[in-house]
Amino acid sequence: MTTITEYQVCKTDLNETRLVEREVTSLGDGEIIAKVDRFAFTANNITYGVVGERIGYWKFFPVEDKAWGIIPVWGFADVIESRHDEINVGERLYGYWPMGSHLIMAPGKVQPTRLLDAATHRQELPPVYNSYQRVTFEQGYDGDMDDERMVLFPLYATSFCLYDFLLDNDWFGAQQVIIPSASSKTAIGTAYAITEDASRPALVGLTSERNKAAVAALSLYDTVLTYDAINEVDAKTPTVIVDMSGNGDVLGALHKHLGDNMKYTTNVGVTHFDANKMGPDFISERSAMFFAPGHIQKRTKDWGPGEFEKRAGLFWHQASLKSRNWLAIKTASGPEAIDAAYRDVLNAKTPANAAWVVGF
Repeated sequence: MTTITEYQVCKTDLNETRLVEREVTSLGDGEIIAKVDRFAFTANNITYGVVGERIGYWKFFPVEDKAWGIIPVWGFADVIESRHDEINVGERLYGYWPMGSHLIMAPGKVQPTRLLDAATHRQELPPVYNSYQRVTFEQGYDGDMDDERMVLFPLYATSFCLYDFLLDNDWFGAQQVIIPSASSKTAIGTAYAITEDASRPALVGLTSERNKAAVAALSLYDTVLTYDAINEVDAKTPTVIVDMSGNGDVLGALHKHLGDNMKYTTNVGVTHFDANKMGPDFISERSAMFFAPGHIQKRTKDWGPGEFEKRAGLFWHQASLKSRNWLAIKTASGPEAIDAAYRDVLNAKTPANAAWVVGF
């Protein structure tokens, strides 16, 4: 018998949380149970909670009480029991886990280095989230980069998608790219990708006064401005906005300032989730939510199986090594530590150059 502990949040008030335990007495044929070892927790996970109903993040790890949900996280887990002929006890998996101690899985499409969780409730969900790496058999697997993989791979994969999306759309005719919440890790990853392109538009980072010096020190943005200096943005230049903040006041001010030269806004994250309401100056007809799994599926059709993973993996690895110059990863374990990390990130108290890796 296994006791599963879950960290659940109220879907309508992310400040309200609870720990729930349940017992698993046996597995069905073809099932395995994986013990979650460690996982990263960043503002990206808060976004999962904020847009959970709209995009379906609550569906991955459903709970009986529909008012509550489990925020997905990226991390590692070890198989502790298996009733699947191709999966052995002791295997280590990387992928998408609940904020919890264990996950019962129904592996399908098992390949030498990956598998899908083919549980019934996950079959209509995006494949990128259902895919798990069997790192035990992964060629070149480097355990020394586990922490960076947990923290940065999900973010930098999105960063790569954003750069590729802009490139695929000829930058929407823009001559400058503005990234609000420029200190966020997905923003930094996007800046890494964009700055590698010699034909790129100018890159402008918007950030708080508190983070301005740190953002400037990255030497990734051509210009770094604070939110109270939006009027210094060149409004005569066609502009695309890659928004990580979800801050309606900031986006409204930018849209009003740029007017017709605001060519497109792609809404990616909600680091300022409490300001996630767009005002009257927000130009909705030239704005859209960015969904990385959709772009990955498009590129899989365009480039063929495995090519996106190859290109994104190379970018992630190179950008993660660069990130060691500024990123400090905090590690902790136990339910109290998980709650502390959750609230630290939820309340925007985690410094821009830090990230959490935690476990039960």
